[in-house]
Formats: sequence, C-alpha cells, structure tokens
Amino acid sequence: MLLGIAMLLLAASGCSTKTAQTAPPVFAAPVTVGKVLRKTVPVELTEIGSAEAFMTVSIKAQVNAVLESVHIKEGQFVRKGDLLFTLDARPFEAALTQAQANLARDKAQADLSDVQARRYAELYKAGVAPKEQLDQMQANAAAQRAAVQADQAAVQSAQLQLGYCRIYAPVDGRTGALQVYPGNIVKQNDLPVLIVINQVMPIFLDFSIPEQYLGPVQKFMAKGRLVVEATPYGDTAPEQGYLTFVDNTVDNTTGTIKLKATFPNADHRLWPGQFSNILLRLAEDENMTVVPSQAVQTGPTGDFVFVVKSDMTVEHRAVKVARSVGEVSVIASGVEPGETVVTDGQLRLIPGIKVQISKTAQENGNTLP
Repeated sequence: MLLGIAMLLLAASGCSTKTAQTAPPVFAAPVTVGKVLRKTVPVELTEIGSAEAFMTVSIKAQVNAVLESVHIKEGQFVRKGDLLFTLDARPFEAALTQAQANLARDKAQADLSDVQARRYAELYKAGVAPKEQLDQMQANAAAQRAAVQADQAAVQSAQLQLGYCRIYAPVDGRTGALQVYPGNIVKQNDLPVLIVINQVMPIFLDFSIPEQYLGPVQKFMAKGRLVVEATPYGDTAPEQGYLTFVDNTVDNTTGTIKLKATFPNADHRLWPGQFSNILLRLAEDENMTVVPSQAVQTGPTGDFVFVVKSDMTVEHRAVKVARSVGEVSVIASGVEPGETVVTDGQLRLIPGIKVQISKTAQENGNTLP
C-alpha cells in the first residue's frame, strides 16, 4: 500500500513538471513607436500651379525689308540690348540722304526768304515799297520756315526707319524657335513674328485656392510677405518665392480665386508652362500637440492611435486631428505631450496586448518642415 502511494505521488510530480515546462510564453507584439511632442507648426495651403514668364515679348519687324542677318541661336539666353536681327538698310539710307538734301535746300531758301522779308521791311519804312509786297515777302519767309520744320521731321522719320533695320532685345530672357530666316521679306507688324523672348528671371507661378481661404490669406498678407514654395514635378528640392498678387474676382464656375507668386529663379529650375506643387505658408502655430502621421489610424468611429502605457500594454485612444503638415499630424484632443504612440505594427494590436519596441523611432521634430 505504501508502495502504491509513493508511485502516485511520483506520477503527480512528473505531470506538474511537464505542465510547467510546456506552458506557452506571454506574446509581445513588435512595434515601432514615436513620441507625442509639443511643437511650432506652420499653417499651410498646398495646391498645384504652373509657371508663367515674367514678361513675354514677340519680336516683329517695324519696317518692310529683307532679313539680312540673324545674330542669335534658338533657345539662347539674351541680355537687354543684344543685337538680334539686321535688315537690309540700303533703301532707308537712301531715303535718309534724300530727306537731308531736301532739308538743306529748304534751309537755304528759308534764309533767302528771311533776308528778303527784312529788306522789304526797311523799304516799307522808307516809303519805297508797298505794304502788299512786304506782306508777301513775310508770308514767303514763314512758309519756308514751315517747310524746314517739315524737312526736319522727314529726316527724323528716315533716321527712325533706318534704326529699325537693327533689332535689339528689349528684355533679358530666353529666345524661342526662330520663325523667319535670312533672305525672307519681313513686313511691318506682320505675322509670323521673328522670335519670342520669355523673361524667366524672375518668373511668376500661378495657382488657385478655394474662396474660403481668401480671408485668411488677406489677413496674413497684411502682416507681411507670405512665403510660397514650389517643387517642380519630378524634383524634390523646393524653390522659394513670395506671394505678390491676389486676383480681384472669384471664379464663380470653380469657386476659386487666382493667386500669383514671384520667384527669383536664378538657376532656371522653373520653366514657363511647367507644373509644380505649391505650398503657401500663412503663419505658424506655437505649442501644438503633434504625432507622426503614420501613428494615426482610421476606424469605424473616427481617427485613433495606440498609446503605449508604462506596463508595455497598448491602449486604444480616439483622437481629433486638426490637420496634417508634412509627416506629422496636429492633434486637437486625445493625447498629451510625452506619451508614446505606435507608428508601425498596428495590425497586430488589440487593446491591452503587450508590445515590444523593435527599434527607436525618430522624433517628430525631425520630420517637421
């Protein structure tokens, strides 16, 4: 009997040891975390805009002549005052010579008429010449002086026409495609234009915003210049400019208003007609509660985050997101600065489950603009 009792105790001891050795371990879900911080966050609007040349000049001939020489290449950057085209000036040189000859002839005739008018004035005072002859001589002198003035205007006009035979760049900019080649006859203000020059330093960037943002934009513009950043498609580095124009009417068909920013564009990264992502920075909000945007999840009842508590379990916490800026979200309510939130691995989590931090998350401040 004693032997049986001993065998039963031994069997019970063996069963309890096996049970303790095979008990499953407590599961801890691997997650990445980030801190809830208090930061200064910019107030921004994001839109899509297109670049527009600061100035576009269509070069046309102002006289009828043969195009003699082209002094530029297509797509070349030119400076104001650079020689672009030369027209055949020979007909205009001949016209100027003729106008100058007419001026010299009429000046000589005017001098003679003045002498005669003065002579007849003396004769009239002496009682030798009648009044009618004096009046005639004075009228001839006045007519000759008028003819001289007309000849001077003709000389100036001929000089102007001759000057039009050399066409210079009126602005700094980049030339487009050449439309007319040497040997062609060009006509005054006729089509096609000789070439188009776009001024791209500085350059405009046009974009539109919803009309409900017009009031805030005007309010912040009254306090100072508003910074605008433009990132061309396919690029990552933004160009910085300033808001310089707000249209005077809202487009009723779209409910938007047109804005225009000016960029120095010293390295020519912005190009007329090119689309860019626009970021209009209005102001900065201080002491805002922010979390990494990847921490915010959307559920049936709204946005939420998983908060890691001190015992390494997670809590489901509903939050109210005010807005997102870059890679962070501004939280109006739901979390407090200093708390830890899960940024990756949320699919494995349920409220109360233990977690294991797999790597150190970057602080929110590193992702703020």
